[in-house]
Amino acid sequence: MLFTMDKELSSLAQKIEQAAALCQRLRRENQHLRQELANAQQQVKLTQSRFEAARRRLDAVIEKLPKE
Repeated sequence: MLFTMDKELSSLAQKIEQAAALCQRLRRENQHLRQELANAQQQVKLTQSRFEAARRRLDAVIEKLPKE
């Protein structure tokens, strides 16, 4: 009976260690994904800003064209 309890405790300890390792891996992955998301959001803002600047320049050129 004592052997069975030791075996069960050992198995439980191993499962806890595996769960803790998985938790750590998922935390690292989550942090990495958050950083990727922040970078992508920053890139979107930069692209939108460039697009708006190009649109303003294009509008200015269009305004200078002769009217029909």
